[in-house]
Amino acid sequence: MIQPPSIPTTVVTMAALIATITDLRSFRVHNSLTLPLLVSGLIYQAAGYGELGLWGSLAGVLTGFGILMVFYLLGGMGAGDVKLMAGVGAWMGMPQTFQVFIASSILAGVYAIGLILLTGTMLEAWINLQRLWIRLAMLGQAPRNHDRIEVEVMRSDRRRRLIPFAAMVALGTIATWIWNVQVS
Repeated sequence: MIQPPSIPTTVVTMAALIATITDLRSFRVHNSLTLPLLVSGLIYQAAGYGELGLWGSLAGVLTGFGILMVFYLLGGMGAGDVKLMAGVGAWMGMPQTFQVFIASSILAGVYAIGLILLTGTMLEAWINLQRLWIRLAMLGQAPRNHDRIEVEVMRSDRRRRLIPFAAMVALGTIATWIWNVQVS
């Protein structure tokens, strides 16, 4: 018999599915979803597991926020995605947040490869990867281009260029739950 998902997994999956809708519609993940997700996760873990739960939840917040902050600083991700992963961390703690990040990243990579193959933009993708490496190398030296994602969102061909990461988080959360059920 398949074990039902835990309350944190259910809450995160539902929030990520809601974020998916807005991300697909407008390429935005709204604070009205991410901030209550974060705060409620901290409260849930503290109320259910005391100080240890709160510290585990805070470690999850720092994990989700910290990992995606690097990509945000490089100009490759929106702030809503960063805050969504912080909310995931508040509910799931550090180990599971890292698992969700890995699963989501793999799914985003597959999605990106599919976009590249379908749109025939291999050369543009290669140039963008080179730019990313340069930005990574200069992260502490050069000011970040704060408008990179905003410019991409405004393009008419944005659906062929951007990855709705909230959808990847939703799928990554489900994949992580299935993986953990299979392993246990």
